[in-house]
Amino acid sequence: MEDKLWYVVNTYSGHENRVKENLERRVETMGIQDSLFRIIVAEEKVIEYKKVNAKDAHGNKVEKMKKVEKNKNLFPGYLFVEMIMTDEAWYVVRNTPGVTGFIGSSGGGAKPFPVSPEEIESILRRIGESDQAIEVDFEVGDVVKILSGPFQGQEGKIDSMDDDTQSARVLVVFASRETPAEVSYVDLEKI
Repeated sequence: MEDKLWYVVNTYSGHENRVKENLERRVETMGIQDSLFRIIVAEEKVIEYKKVNAKDAHGNKVEKMKKVEKNKNLFPGYLFVEMIMTDEAWYVVRNTPGVTGFIGSSGGGAKPFPVSPEEIESILRRIGESDQAIEVDFEVGDVVKILSGPFQGQEGKIDSMDDDTQSARVLVVFASRETPAEVSYVDLEKI
């Protein structure tokens, strides 16, 4: 029996979730659940602030900042598919509406190369889909650099760690004040 591996599927940009739904339906209707497992659009939550018009207590127009949480696609135009590369599964994925092909295939009927376990694990951790614990070389009290997110590039001191959520509370200086930020282990580097 072949191994269950991850592959990158190219889609029309902006249609990733629709293609994911189409593919999940096809897996069910064609009965290939034993060959096609997880289908992921690599998205992470981001917080944006938007200006909105409002009225104060006296009925005057004022601008306020509204916090909006959105999903940001980390790889527009791509899906990650965990599958056993059988002829049938390969055919079903390639012929799903919105799929333009596999990444890592030379064409002419050649099957694609899988994503390396290290690469896919890094992506799964970033979007909170990993079931593997992250080994870290830092602890409470250490100074770390934040690698991504709103505090990217800033340094801070680890105040607390939560191994269940794989995140740390990092104290960063923001607006001349020490501010706590919840940061995933994968986005921290010991200094």
